[in-house]
Amino acid sequence: MARYPTLPFIMTVKDVRQMYEQIQRWGSVLINELDSRDTDVDAKPSTNIYRVVTVTSIGRPNKGDIAYSASSGKFKGYVSSGSTTEWQNLN
Repeated sequence: MARYPTLPFIMTVKDVRQMYEQIQRWGSVLINELDSRDTDVDAKPSTNIYRVVTVTSIGRPNKGDIAYSASSGKFKGYVSSGSTTEWQNLN
């Protein structure tokens, strides 16, 4: 279980400044950890292959996912094109 610092009832300007600096350090560490996690997730190849009536029924696809759309009779891939990701025909 995590232990959190307790705050004194009376704080000086120096105490507040130190607390603010500590919060900034924690925030920087958190941002770095989240950036690393996002890089790892984006680099991981997808292995999800769906068979659906339409690809819009897939709730949260990831880049690299493949689906067979029964309504169009085509395989579709969830690909990144520029700043957007969308389903595109593969065949």
